Amino acid sequence: MRPVTAEIITIGDEILFGQITDTNTQWIGAELSAIGVRTVRKSSVGDQRAAILSILSEAEQRADIVILTGGLGPTKDDITKTTLCEYFNTGQAIHPEALVFVTEFFQKRGRELTEINKLQASLPLNATYLPNTRGTAPGMWFYERGTVFVSLPGVPHEMKGLMTDEVLPRIKSTFPLPVIHHKMLRTIGIGESFLAERIEAWEDALPSHIKLAYLPSMGMVKLRLTATGESLEVLQAEANAEIAKVLPLISTYVYGYDSDEIEDVVARLLRESGHSLAIAESCTGGYLSHLITKIPGSSAYFQAGVVSYSNAAKMNTLDVQSATLENYGAVSEPTIREMAEGVRERFGTTFGLATSGIAGPDGGTTEKPVGTIWIALASPEQTITKKLTLGGDRPQNIHQTALSLLNLLRKVLVGLPLD
Repeated sequence: MRPVTAEIITIGDEILFGQITDTNTQWIGAELSAIGVRTVRKSSVGDQRAAILSILSEAEQRADIVILTGGLGPTKDDITKTTLCEYFNTGQAIHPEALVFVTEFFQKRGRELTEINKLQASLPLNATYLPNTRGTAPGMWFYERGTVFVSLPGVPHEMKGLMTDEVLPRIKSTFPLPVIHHKMLRTIGIGESFLAERIEAWEDALPSHIKLAYLPSMGMVKLRLTATGESLEVLQAEANAEIAKVLPLISTYVYGYDSDEIEDVVARLLRESGHSLAIAESCTGGYLSHLITKIPGSSAYFQAGVVSYSNAAKMNTLDVQSATLENYGAVSEPTIREMAEGVRERFGTTFGLATSGIAGPDGGTTEKPVGTIWIALASPEQTITKKLTLGGDRPQNIHQTALSLLNLLRKVLVGLPLD
C-alpha cells in the first residue's frame, strides 16, 4: 500500500517574528501519524500573497494532503481565504449554513454581527464548509487535481476541534490507510550513542515493518517502535514481543512507556509503597517540588519542600552545621548530606531529597566551576550522595538536576543498583 503523505503549512507573520510559538504543526503531525498518514514536510510562511501561492504550488507536488492553519480572521491582514481563491481561480460567496452559525454565535453572546464579522461566512466557491463550533472562522476542505487541501483557523483549540470533528474522519474515509501502532520506551540516565550500542543487534534484527526511532531530550532518550500492517492486534503483539527482547539489555534505564513522565512514575511508586517525601532545594529553587506537586494526589506522600537558598536558611531550617559550611562550602558532599538528612528528620518522612550547586551562568570557581551540583537522598537505611558535572546553561542545569534526583529516587524505590 502506497503511503498517504501530508504537508502542514502555518501562515502568519507572528510565527515568523517569534511572537507566538507554533504548537499546531506538532499536534497535527502526531494526529496524522496516528491514523497512518506520513507528514513529509512542515513549513511556515508569513501573511504574504506570493509566499502562500508559492508554498501551495510546491506542497501540491509533494503531498496527497495539504493542511494550512492561520490567516482566517476577519481583518485585512488575514489573507489566506482570498489567496486560496486566487490559487484555485475561483470566487467566493456567503455560505448560508456558515452565515446562520456566525449570526447565532454573536447573538448568543449579546453582540452585534458587523459586516466585517459577516465576511467570516464567505467561502471560496469550491470549498466544502467545515463548521467550527468553537469560533467564527469555519474550516474549509478542497479536493482539487487529486490533492486534498484543508484550511483551518490558527487558534489551537479551534484547530484541534475541527481536526477531531471534521478533518480526520474525512481523511480516513477518503484515503486507504494502513494500520499504524506506536509503542514508546522511555529511558533515563544513558546517552543516545551508548543506548544505540547496547541494542544494536536487536535493532538490526527488527522485522522490516517495525521501525525504530531515537528521540533524545535532556537526560532522556525515548525509543519509539512504529509497526505498520493490517491488524492492530497483531501489531500490538509484535511490538510487545520486541520490547520483551530488548528489555534485558536496558532494563535499568527504562523508567516508563508511552506518555509516562519520570515524575509520574515516581509518584506511582510512592503511592504504592506508602512512603513519604520531603525536599530541601538550593540551586533548583523549588523546581523539583514543582515536578512532584503537579501530579494530582501528591499530598498523599509529599510533606514539605524547603528552598534553603542561603547558608542561614540551611542552618536555621535544616540544621546544617555552621562548621560544615565554613569548612566545605554550600556546594559540597558534607553539606548536601546534612541537608537531606535534616529535611527528612524535620518533617518525619521516609525520604529526604536535597540539591545544592552552581547553576550558573556565573558564580563558579576553578575548584567548583558552573555546573557543579550535589544531590542527596536520605532514607532510614542510608544517605546517598552524588556529584553532577553539568554545563553552563542555568535552566538546563536546574532541569537536569531535578531529573537526576527523581531517577535516583526511582532506583531506590524499585531496588535497582545505583551507579
